Amino acid sequence: MNFLLALARDRAALAIEPGQEYLLSCRLAGVANQHKLASVEALVARLRMGRADALAQDTVDALTTNETSFFRDIHPYDALATQILPDLMARRRAARQLTIWCAACSSGQEPYSVAMTIRERVPELLTWRLRIIATDVSQAMVDRTRAGVFTQAEVNRGLPARMLTKYLSQQGTEWQVRPEVRGMIEVQRTNLVEPQPMTGCDLVLLRNVLIYFDAAGKRRVLDRVTRALAPDGLLMVGVSETLFDDRYDFRVVGRTYVYSPKGTAAAPALRGASQEKP
Repeated sequence: MNFLLALARDRAALAIEPGQEYLLSCRLAGVANQHKLASVEALVARLRMGRADALAQDTVDALTTNETSFFRDIHPYDALATQILPDLMARRRAARQLTIWCAACSSGQEPYSVAMTIRERVPELLTWRLRIIATDVSQAMVDRTRAGVFTQAEVNRGLPARMLTKYLSQQGTEWQVRPEVRGMIEVQRTNLVEPQPMTGCDLVLLRNVLIYFDAAGKRRVLDRVTRALAPDGLLMVGVSETLFDDRYDFRVVGRTYVYSPKGTAAAPALRGASQEKP
């Protein structure tokens, strides 16, 4: 168990608390079976030998939490449509180019919700050079996001019926995002604790991610993500997450916290944003 906890921390900065042995065993039993190993103990023995990168990656994938839904918490998407994207567009009007990074996107509901919000409420952006980049540490989640296929239970969580029939097509018992929306999303595997290939991001959505890291892990992730931001870029975290960190300014847009690197003009530019402490 100590070995697995260290692997999760070193590879992905995941803070898994002792006492979750049963949960980890259940998750890793499938990985052991996939790699034709007799037990979780045999899986750990193989990992200890080294030179098992595929097995290590599948193990970390299994230890990550992939909880998500369409339009999760709803009000961040209202903030995007009414203030955040319009203000970014005002500052990027000359270049007509905008890059949005959905970090730790899980199975893809968040980036597709962003894409649908833009199509519905900020359609001018469709005429810009718009990039929506979706990343996750799990290759299985990257593959799912790229395919854009969801079960009936998944589309029932947060996706309005009108938007379901407008932007997804039924494929048997499942639903697939239509090509014109899938084409808006660039999907790639990225580990948030490693150096990031992205630069110049205007907006990073790092929502409901930091809760899975300890203090050191949060610092590692934020250091990487901040380097990917444009100098006046914005960072959005989850509703239960706040950055008590003197490196960032913040504003509250509706009920949504939006951060920017200290000393930039990004956060104060949000019209009507509250400046009260969280």
